[in-house]
Amino acid sequence: MNTLSTLAACLVLLGASAQGHAQTVVPTKGQSPQQVQQDINDCHNVAASSATPTTSSTPQAGGRLRGAAAGAAAGAVGAEVRGRQHEQLYDQVDDSVKQEYRQNQAQQTAAAGAAVGGVRQRQERRQDRREQQSNQAAASSTAYTSCLQGRGYSVTP
Repeated sequence: MNTLSTLAACLVLLGASAQGHAQTVVPTKGQSPQQVQQDINDCHNVAASSATPTTSSTPQAGGRLRGAAAGAAAGAVGAEVRGRQHEQLYDQVDDSVKQEYRQNQAQQTAAAGAAVGGVRQRQERRQDRREQQSNQAAASSTAYTSCLQGRGYSVTP
């Protein structure tokens, strides 16, 4: 009985180092300590190979371009609205000056929109990576536990 409790304590540590969280692994078919170690290593390798990186299902491209387009449109409309607020003066200004003013406003807000679009795109990519890592960790843990259970071990968190 003392040997079994010592073996179980060692297995808890092995399970923790293999998966990053504590698990109790108890042999149910009288496996030797060498066989236990070999099975843990084999299952760790199975789990590592099952958690291969996958690519994102939605490509994250064009955030700056979309932001710039939205900013340019907003800038041009905003310039027109500000010009119309001073109707009498606005009507007296030459059309080429009005056009230049709208273009300048569109250009400035397009630059701001591109910056905002780039920030959003980076945030989305980071979130995708976090979700992917979480999914891979869950798949790895499941594969590890299933492998050990299939070889005759009781695995508890």
